Amino acid sequence: MSDLIISQSPHIHTAMTMERSMRDVVIALVPSLIVALCYFGLGAAIVCATSVALCVLFEWAISKYVLHASRNTIGDWSAVITGLLLGFNLPSNMPVWLVVLGALVAIGIGKMSFGGLGCNIFNPALVGRCFLLVSFPSAMTSWPVPGQLTSYVDAQTEATPLSIMKWAAKSGDASVLERLPESFSMLLGNPDNGMGAGSLGEVCAVAIVLGLVYLLWRRVITWHIPVSIIATVFVLTAALHAFDDSYVNPVASVLSGGVMLGAVFMATDYVTSPMSARGQLVYGIAIGLLTVVIRFWGAYPEGMSFAILIMNAFTPLINMYIKPRRFSSK
Repeated sequence: MSDLIISQSPHIHTAMTMERSMRDVVIALVPSLIVALCYFGLGAAIVCATSVALCVLFEWAISKYVLHASRNTIGDWSAVITGLLLGFNLPSNMPVWLVVLGALVAIGIGKMSFGGLGCNIFNPALVGRCFLLVSFPSAMTSWPVPGQLTSYVDAQTEATPLSIMKWAAKSGDASVLERLPESFSMLLGNPDNGMGAGSLGEVCAVAIVLGLVYLLWRRVITWHIPVSIIATVFVLTAALHAFDDSYVNPVASVLSGGVMLGAVFMATDYVTSPMSARGQLVYGIAIGLLTVVIRFWGAYPEGMSFAILIMNAFTPLINMYIKPRRFSSK
């Protein structure tokens, strides 16, 4: 006889489970993983495999030997997602020991120190990524050119579109933007433009869009956060470009860097994002605004990771003042 589980109301009957939602996110990440492997080869395989394996291992070990949990949570797929997203936020020539350190920080500090899944206030993968960026900036800003399939730590590196955009805006020299690849090339992640493509998961916007469509179809996420982030970045960059052509055009701004990856897969994290639709719109608009501000006037070329973590901290406040409609209310 199975145990009778008693919980507080409301009682909602649905086929959706946490494990199914997590598996759907993993499936949605597969197109971006395939593109990363095709463009970066050995480096992408080593970085992603190490990140996933160590995230799962650290969650198992911390649950068993530190938290002494009666049930280990590695079967819910959340550690796999953290590992994939951490790997997607790293360059393909990242040394293994730094990937291991990032995984430990992501799981140990970003997730398990708060009590595990459902208790963390910050996105664990971004905690690991920002720790590595602040602590090891040289390794985190060395971007290999796609197409070097058998190269790993010795891969040839080059400037990324984001660094070019940053320099153009800072210098006021619009001619610098002529070095940028065409928007169609950034959409597909063309590996033949001789330019560093950035992190593993942000190479191809089409692959990310395929993942977005799948998540929307499976009703794992709603449109509010991704659309509000992308629309805000587009509108603000368009206004800046209209005012001064040394700022990049809005299409290139959206397709470059981590805007698409962050908007679809990291800002939409259930635990760290607001519950209501209106709250999600406010959250997304704020992330888009912070991303643009950090990109053009901050210390780093990319601001997506910092913007999401900052708004993660504001999520409880958003939930307090913008509450979802009560059940049975009219």
